Amino acid sequence: MKIEQIYTGCLAQGAYYIVSNGEAAIVDPLRETKPYLDRLAKDNVQLKYIFETHFHADFVSGHIDLSQKTGAQIVYGPTANASFQCITASDGELFKVGDINIKVLHTPGHTMESSTFLLLDENQKEHCIFSGDTLFLGDVGRPDLAQKAANMTQEELAGLLYDSLMNKILPLSDDLIVYPAHGAGSACGKNMMKETVDTLGNQKKLNYALNQPSKSHFIKAVTDGLLPPPGYFGMNVAMNKQGYAPFDKVLTEGTKPLSVEAFEAAAEETGALILDTRDPDLFFRGYIPQSVNIGLNGDFAPWVGALMVDVNQPILLVCSEGKQEESVTRLSRIGFDHVIGFLSGGYEAWLKAGKPVDTIERINALLFEENYDPQTDQVIDVRRESEFSAEHVENAYNKPLSYINDWIKDIDPKQHFFLHCAGGYRSMIAASILQARGYRNFTEIGGGYKAIAETSVPKTDFVCPSKLMKI
Repeated sequence: MKIEQIYTGCLAQGAYYIVSNGEAAIVDPLRETKPYLDRLAKDNVQLKYIFETHFHADFVSGHIDLSQKTGAQIVYGPTANASFQCITASDGELFKVGDINIKVLHTPGHTMESSTFLLLDENQKEHCIFSGDTLFLGDVGRPDLAQKAANMTQEELAGLLYDSLMNKILPLSDDLIVYPAHGAGSACGKNMMKETVDTLGNQKKLNYALNQPSKSHFIKAVTDGLLPPPGYFGMNVAMNKQGYAPFDKVLTEGTKPLSVEAFEAAAEETGALILDTRDPDLFFRGYIPQSVNIGLNGDFAPWVGALMVDVNQPILLVCSEGKQEESVTRLSRIGFDHVIGFLSGGYEAWLKAGKPVDTIERINALLFEENYDPQTDQVIDVRRESEFSAEHVENAYNKPLSYINDWIKDIDPKQHFFLHCAGGYRSMIAASILQARGYRNFTEIGGGYKAIAETSVPKTDFVCPSKLMKI
């Protein structure tokens, strides 16, 4: 028996590849199928089942494409109502893969169809669980994503989640390995550990949600402090449930090279968003006017989803050389399938063609220190509330990037402000959006708060983030 965790850091997502005696199963695969097909060919095994722990909200699964290419059956837990052919399993149903068995444990709460898959090894000993978004390391799945579908409140769903954990998960042995669907950084939880594998016994000791004195305490603990889910989540659920265009087609269309003239014409004719995926350090020096910068070398896909929201938005790409396939692939993972093509030759081709360009006013932290007047100057910090609360520039305003579409209208275009995040990635996203919408009276600080912290700029006293966390 072999179990491989295939972890994707950008989405903080874990898929699982399982092999036993010539047969294989995959749990919660990502959109692109090639990595799984390559493993199957290398191991010379047949994919028998694709197990889905639930209808995912934060990414589009590769279950449909993978099933069509391999003939493997897709398996969901009880109550799933998909628009494609799949097995809707019964609670306790067993699925044989080679010499092992995988048992379905219906664990509703995160969503109504959410299920945990218990693997029984060759000796029928309970070996591990693939817990999906039911049990994370350090946390449990947020119980607010299925309210509309289930016609239930988040408190009622949290109560179901409590019952699932207490009745289905906690009675299992302490030495059982826990393989969750997500880790730290995912929006599907609020207190996840950085580790991606643990034992159930350790989670029984460390996980705050599993150590509440009562059901009512559990409900309050897991619902307290939940941030609103990103706007694209509902659209991803619909794609996972109803189906989507084949990834190969999306990749072919999205990686179509466009000349400067064709790119410019497409932008004018379609109203497409120009998405520049270069690093912020390159973008601020020069870019195509109206472009939005979300760099590949960061949490690219989640930020695209959180800020662009509509997966049907047509997109034109500006990439560093050779990065168009990666850009389209990572966009497709969250359902943004309507990439028209990419600028052949990148920004350099646009510049050589003599087309208009724009820049972002950026200074380093030392220049900020020299020019900043705490009495008169305004500072906007786009980090998360928890980061801001831990330590920030005195008198700064906290305007988290996640909510820029809400707070941008409150900006006074006549008043200059300094803009920063933790290191420069998020503030450049904000800067590009601000300038695309006509706001230009600001200066972005390269290096962000990490660099500012090394200066004499007045700052609040540091407060450990763990003391601020509500759990």
